[in-house]
Order: sequence, then C-alpha cells, then structure tokens
Amino acid sequence: MALQDNQRVVLSNVRFSFVNLLSPKAPQSGGDPKYSATILLPKHDLAGKQRLDAAIEAAIQAGIPSKWGGVRPAQPNIPIHDGDGLRPGGEPFGPECKGHWVFTASANLNYPPQVVGSDLQPIMNAAEIYSGMYGNVSIRTFPYFAVGKKGVGLGLEAVQKTRDGEPLGASVPDAAELFAGVQQPPQVQQPVYQPAPQGQYAAPQTTPYTVAPQPGQANLYQTPVTQQPVVIDPVTGKPQTGGIMGL
Repeated sequence: MALQDNQRVVLSNVRFSFVNLLSPKAPQSGGDPKYSATILLPKHDLAGKQRLDAAIEAAIQAGIPSKWGGVRPAQPNIPIHDGDGLRPGGEPFGPECKGHWVFTASANLNYPPQVVGSDLQPIMNAAEIYSGMYGNVSIRTFPYFAVGKKGVGLGLEAVQKTRDGEPLGASVPDAAELFAGVQQPPQVQQPVYQPAPQGQYAAPQTTPYTVAPQPGQANLYQTPVTQQPVVIDPVTGKPQTGGIMGL
C-alpha cells in the first residue's frame, strides 16, 4: 500500500521525455547535476490531474508557515504547463506534448529515484530507459523560496516502466542495420604452427668461416703451434740442431 502523504501523488500511464533517471545531468542554466524526467500526463486523465493539483495545494499550505512567513504568495510558481500552448520561453511544445499536461520532476544526488520494471525489480540496463517509454511515477511536492521566487517544486521519487513506446528525439540505431550494406574483407587463412615430431629435430646447418687478421695483429683464430724444446750438446755447449739427442 502506498504511503499516505498529501504532498505525494502517484500518476499512472504517463509518458516520459528528457529522461536522466540512471545518471544525473547538470541543468543548462547551471547548478549541481540532478536526476530528472519530463512527464506527460494525458489531459483525459482527470482524476490524475486532480490528485496532482491537490498535492500542489498541500505543498502551498505547508509553505505558508515554513517558507513564506505566514503569507500565501499571490501567484506561487506552479511548474505545470499546457502541452497545447507555449513553453515558458515562448516557443511551442513538441508534437508529443499535444493533449498532455507537461511538467518536470527531479531529485538531487543524495536521493536518486528508484527505477523499476513491471515486476518491481530494479532496471540497471540504460538501454531500457529512454524518452518515449510509458509507466507510472511517484512525485512529492514541496514549497521553496529561492532567488526571490516562491513556488512549488516537484521531487522525483520513483519510476516504474510499464511498456515501451516510440523513442522521442535522437536514438541510436541498431548496429546490424548500420553495417548491413558494408562489404566485408575476405577471410585470410592464417598459418597454424605445427611442432616437429619428437626425435626428428635437426640442428641448423652453419657454414664455417675464418676471420682474417688485421695488419700487425696475430690471428687469434688459428691453432697455436707447439714449440719443440731446445737440446744443448754437452760436448760443444751449443744447441743441437738434429733434435733430441739419441734420436
């Protein structure tokens, strides 16, 4: 059962636009990033609009003593717009807003909105949350007095996606459609390494070479010559030229 709070309203079968539900975004006018969504409430949902108006009035009554010094503002700022009219800046609303009441609800970083599916399980896949989907939304109204303005804000508490809808604004096309007509390069067979059978490895053959010595430098790569011992003739006292005596 929903929590009883006259400043809270739950609206069903609304459409969502400009969604920033899973990750916050900084407003164009500046300020801290916020979670937010623009909500399109069909005008034929008279009961839903009456509940929304009642929650706004409850916020005004709460703001008289707490925000506005005991005085009700003559024209408090109410952020509900007619989708068949003009935006606050004077430009017309988009065609998706026709036949709807249009308003934006937001939440700060400390209180991110809960986002669930029809099974009430959290939705973590960002691709499932987009502008154009349908669902239910829980909003809590609150009074404010900031930058000289007195009005009622809309706090975004929770969103339940109930069904898909035509995406609004720019959307990312499917990769299969993007690359359907692109010619793919031919497949090249890569060589597969085959190890040699055990016991059949042949050592690489090398060609012997010699290094020529530089002028004035001994050839270090030649085999050294063993010198024969000198034999002294005991009679003459001179080296014997015939080799070892007795040979």
